[in-house]
Amino acid sequence: MADRGTPHAPAPTVERPAQLRNVALVGPSGAGKTTLAESLALASGALTRAGTVPEGTTVSDYEEIEHQQQRSVQLSLLPLSWRDTKINLLDTPGYADFAGDLRAGLRAAEAAVFVLSAAEPIGVPALSLWRECRAAGLPTVIVLTHLNAARVSLGETLAACQDAFGDGHPDTVLPLHLPILRDGHPHGSLELLTGRRYGESGEVPGADEARGRLVEAIAGEDDTLLERYVAGEDLDPASLTEALRREVLQSTLHPVLATAPPLDPAGPAVGATELLDLITEILPTPEERQDDLPPCDPGAPVTAQILHTGEDPYVGRLSLARVFSGTLRPDTTLHLAGHPDERVTALSSPFGKQQRPVPYALPGDLVCLAKLAAARTGDTLSGEQRVLDPWPLPEPLLPIAVAAHSKGDEDRLAQSLARLTAQDPALRVEQNPDTHQLVLWCTGEAHQAVVLDRLRTRYGVNLDTVEYQVALRETFATAASGHGRHVKQSGGHGQFAICDLTVEPLPGGGFEFVDKVVGGAVPRNFIPAVEKGVRAQLAHGVLAGYPMVDVRVTLTDGKAHSVDSSDAAFQTAGALALREAAAHATVRLLEPVDEIQILLPDEYQGAVLSDLSARRGHVLGTEPGGPGLSLVRAEVPELELAHYPVELRSLSHGTGHFSRTYVRHAPMPANLAAQYEHAS
Repeated sequence: MADRGTPHAPAPTVERPAQLRNVALVGPSGAGKTTLAESLALASGALTRAGTVPEGTTVSDYEEIEHQQQRSVQLSLLPLSWRDTKINLLDTPGYADFAGDLRAGLRAAEAAVFVLSAAEPIGVPALSLWRECRAAGLPTVIVLTHLNAARVSLGETLAACQDAFGDGHPDTVLPLHLPILRDGHPHGSLELLTGRRYGESGEVPGADEARGRLVEAIAGEDDTLLERYVAGEDLDPASLTEALRREVLQSTLHPVLATAPPLDPAGPAVGATELLDLITEILPTPEERQDDLPPCDPGAPVTAQILHTGEDPYVGRLSLARVFSGTLRPDTTLHLAGHPDERVTALSSPFGKQQRPVPYALPGDLVCLAKLAAARTGDTLSGEQRVLDPWPLPEPLLPIAVAAHSKGDEDRLAQSLARLTAQDPALRVEQNPDTHQLVLWCTGEAHQAVVLDRLRTRYGVNLDTVEYQVALRETFATAASGHGRHVKQSGGHGQFAICDLTVEPLPGGGFEFVDKVVGGAVPRNFIPAVEKGVRAQLAHGVLAGYPMVDVRVTLTDGKAHSVDSSDAAFQTAGALALREAAAHATVRLLEPVDEIQILLPDEYQGAVLSDLSARRGHVLGTEPGGPGLSLVRAEVPELELAHYPVELRSLSHGTGHFSRTYVRHAPMPANLAAQYEHAS
């Protein structure tokens, strides 16, 4: 594998939480988040120019599947040092399948840097990610990449951002820097409030107008500044910068900064230094966090939360944690709810695949903990048995059935899945009791590919994917009677049992066994054996091998022999009688039906309703789900939902979300049932 770059210095450390900045890089796949992170590493000196990352590799993405998919699939941390400040850059996945890691990054950060490609239109994925930042309540700045691409207009891109993210108020999204152009190409930038220039000198088209609009927007939110501005006073840069910071922290203003490829191929992008200054001067510290999480107090008991769990080939399990309160030091024992206490041995700070030791972690800092035995992603480690709520996870609704390729792989598969679910809480593993399949429930096709790749490459498990089976049932649609005769004589004790049954449908009633034998035709001690035989046959079905449900079986008559009758004989007779009754009745297959709730934009409702009809769905109703949103409720056979997460994403251009709840088993259409009967 290619070299990941060379760290220029030991892991950055600080003495006060005020010197920390935790920033989540958020943006759709392909926007350039990871490339931007590398440029910031170069600009800050965390990566030497001699160690420039080769093309096609990254500092923070080092899992092979990430290069295959050309996207980040997990949360990664890149700590930098800039002007006596430690910046923890959290590179988050931009694809919807990995929303759990995105939300982990938003939980750990105090602010978001929202990365967009100026060469691409603002699409549904970007809008969804913006809503995630807003839901997390994080101050957000916008960084535009690919400014040098052909036919890119900064003015048009800014207008698109204002339309998409301004909530009807364009002046909430304004440039803080404008590019310095030479021969039409960016060679630096001008910071509008202070006049600070980065890079080469040159023209800055529209600077006066842009500064006036920014100053007006800032002053409009501050009564004192507004009075001075209206009076014609020239507002000083320090007051404007402080007012800008207040607005950013309140999320009433989202500054915009543009970047372009480096002038020196071995150097950072144009705009990287500007962004580092913006992060340290404008974005909040952990002490300014606005939520109900523990206060940022170095002297308080330690409270930390596991954000991500990975594995290192040399160290073993590595847990990335955010310290919310207290000062975490090596050789500390902490409580873990529901498990034995965990002992934290060494602390380290990551740089790509490297781990650099650190002496402590202040509240607000992020740190890696090695070899925690039981802690999983989302768990809380605390010195006072505090438990933090986990961040919301996407519901895994896409199933894939797998089987170990050989007997030798079975134990390895079970162990690997236990380790994988500790790392990836969005993955649900189910051993289906009806189909006996091992089912991995994933959030989408990309997540599915990552899970299978990790099992095969990281853990060396040879496995096969098999067709996912839905748990069908059988039932009697009409009443019938059956005669079961089990009589055998072959020397010694024989076998003798005869019983007569009637079977009738019992919709939704499960199974009921009724004894109506009179005159002792079947001795009392053998009646439980008849029921046991009937239950055994119900479990195996009588039509296509699926369990039979919702029937009432009545034992009406029978015969016994004083010597040759036995429990085993009457069990066999009961099963035979049920099978004969089935031969004289109509037996139907039942399929599971789920109620689904779909939340999606109004414009896609028609397409989704038409698709539900094609899936044999029954729409229960539609209602408003919020501004511009519809909530659709429908009952749909589970057979039609195996790939629905993928298909709904396509129908709604990635905007639709659904949940599902099992309702009941219902009769399957005859033409479809015939396929399953024939297959059996």
